[in-house]
Amino acid sequence: MFETTRYEASRRVRGTAILTIAISLYAAFIVWYFTILEGVDYEAVFESMPPAMIEAFGIEALATIGGFLGTQIYNFVWLLGLGLYFAYAAGGLIAGDIEHERMDLLLSFPVSRSRLLVEKTLSLLLPLVTLNVVVGAVIYVLVQAIGESIDPMYLVLAHALSIPYLLVCIAIGVVLSVLVDRAAIAERAAIGLIFVLFLVESVVGGASEFEWIQYVSPTYYYDPTPILIDGSYELLDTGVLLVAFVVLLLVGQVLFQRRDI
Repeated sequence: MFETTRYEASRRVRGTAILTIAISLYAAFIVWYFTILEGVDYEAVFESMPPAMIEAFGIEALATIGGFLGTQIYNFVWLLGLGLYFAYAAGGLIAGDIEHERMDLLLSFPVSRSRLLVEKTLSLLLPLVTLNVVVGAVIYVLVQAIGESIDPMYLVLAHALSIPYLLVCIAIGVVLSVLVDRAAIAERAAIGLIFVLFLVESVVGGASEFEWIQYVSPTYYYDPTPILIDGSYELLDTGVLLVAFVVLLLVGQVLFQRRDI
């Protein structure tokens, strides 16, 4: 069982390692940069920034290491960067095999379309888990190394609660992957949709007359900065993301079952 998952995951080992190292190096730079900002007047910084930017990247409590990490790493890299990455990666899961005429061969084996789709999706758990575990550990060590402190439980929560959000991004890519025949189209569409949803929640959703529209964006249900600052989060939001992931994956399965290969 899970032969497809093992094979697909093995193809992602090198990319996962490179991405993990790159984000860890970026985190090291951000932690170091925090040490040279002592004495900065953050009130003046806030006054010079437009409200939309503050809302988009969760710029709050920059004077604390938790708030600084939330702004510089989690709201930027985790919410936007990794959201785009996982949606892009999922966008090529099915469309890539269809485009290169490998799908007929895969379906000739004794495996159902539903199982094939699930196993391919599960292969993305390798980078998903690796990034959260390794980068989380690296950040904690770096923070301790500069003499600052961050509650390890808050850090664990920030990473654990990011998983449902990233799973939704994966599911969005999967749905697009079964709708089209070319991987590039599905991947670009996935990137575009995640970016638009990010803007919808952070910019458009800030307007009172359009406040309702932010609820369609997965970024609304995961805010890492408050978690890192004081451990506050809404468990209901995590439940909404998990339900959205399951629903989107089921939609992908239904579309995959019905489409002509």
